[in-house]
Amino acid sequence: MTAGLAGDTPQATEFFAKLRRALVHGYFVEEDPQSRRLESVAVPGYVYWPEGRHSGNPPVGFGLFRALNGGYELWLAGLEFGRRGGGQGRALIDALFGTPHGKKTWVVRIPRGSRYRAAVQHLLKVHNFELIGDTKSLRWFLRQDAPVALSTRVRDAVNGHSQLN
Repeated sequence: MTAGLAGDTPQATEFFAKLRRALVHGYFVEEDPQSRRLESVAVPGYVYWPEGRHSGNPPVGFGLFRALNGGYELWLAGLEFGRRGGGQGRALIDALFGTPHGKKTWVVRIPRGSRYRAAVQHLLKVHNFELIGDTKSLRWFLRQDAPVALSTRVRDAVNGHSQLN
């Protein structure tokens, strides 16, 4: 998936347009799979400072949450490359799931080909996320206390029985 974003592809163009809109406006515009209407989807975000916000240093990580059925999906998170290891990834994930939006996060998807997938899977387990399956390019995680209706919908989407935006 990352290789597809590195080039000038339709997927890269769509991804960066979504990211730009999320960062500038705080929402996406997506087509609802059932109604086919375009809808605004909230995308709150946070930046991460390992020493605290008023340290005088720039942030080293971030997280964006995508609204999903009364809760959220951790849509995108990143940590400065030089800060990876030594517990910084865990601290970032802990901080993100400690936010109001993080406490209501039910879904996480990661690229199946990510070299960090084992580490991320381990970090998600600490926050009660379980692996529920793989699709063509994504590995899906669902928090164990997710609402039943959402859990069923996500599991159906992963198993190919329905579409989840």
